[in-house]
Amino acid sequence: MSRTTNEINKITGAIIAISSRLIIFALVILLLYEGVTRGYEFGHEIFYASAMEQSPGQDKSITVEKGASAAKVAKLLKGSGLIANEYSFIIQAEFFDYKVNPGIYTFNTSMTSKEILQMMNDNTGEKKEKQ
Repeated sequence: MSRTTNEINKITGAIIAISSRLIIFALVILLLYEGVTRGYEFGHEIFYASAMEQSPGQDKSITVEKGASAAKVAKLLKGSGLIANEYSFIIQAEFFDYKVNPGIYTFNTSMTSKEILQMMNDNTGEKKEKQ
C-alpha cells in the first residue's frame, strides 16, 4: 500500500473510533438521564401518592379475600383503576407497615393509595366507606 492510503486508513480509523466513543457516551448519558428521571418519579409516587382522579371521583367496590397478599390486592386495585402503579402500592404497604385485611371495601378514584392502605389497615371486619 502507498503512504497516502496508509494515512487515509489511519485517519478513517481514528474518526470511526472517536465517533464510536461519542455514540457510546451519548447512550450512557441518555440511559442515566432516563434512570434518574424514572427513579425520581417512582420515589415521588411512593412518598407523595396522588389520586387517579380529582374529587368527586367514582366509587368502586372491591372484595379482598382472606390471605390475599399486597401484590394480589395491588393487581386488583390497578385493574379497577384505583391505583396507577402496583409496585409503589406494594412498597408503600411494606415501608409504612400497613396490613391488607380482608373485607368488602368501597374506594373512590379520588383516594390516594395511602388512603386505600389506611382503610384496609384499619378494617376490623365491617364494610368501610369514604365519607
